[in-house]
Amino acid sequence: MSAPTVRTGLTPDRPAPARPRGARRVVENDDYARFTRRILAAHARRIGSGDIEGLTDLSRLPTEIDAITADAVTGLRAAGFSWAEIAARLGTSRQAAHQRYGCSRP
Repeated sequence: MSAPTVRTGLTPDRPAPARPRGARRVVENDDYARFTRRILAAHARRIGSGDIEGLTDLSRLPTEIDAITADAVTGLRAAGFSWAEIAARLGTSRQAAHQRYGCSRP
């Protein structure tokens, strides 16, 4: 049996930079967020062109987004991110973020 061959063209010259403890590799979150905004805008245009039945579902999205955001915050806390880091991304204070998404949340 022969030894494995390393193809140097595919091997990085230097190791990948270390990520902070608890940080996960971000893949395409910016692209995904832009795609989500395009979908929501297209949905609103479709409703605006006469699909009045869709207005009910569209009006429920803020509540669903709040619940999904709470799940994301829970995941970030479990990954080791501080309330200060989370609050900075939410554009609020650490105390407000904790009050809204902390353990006392129903």
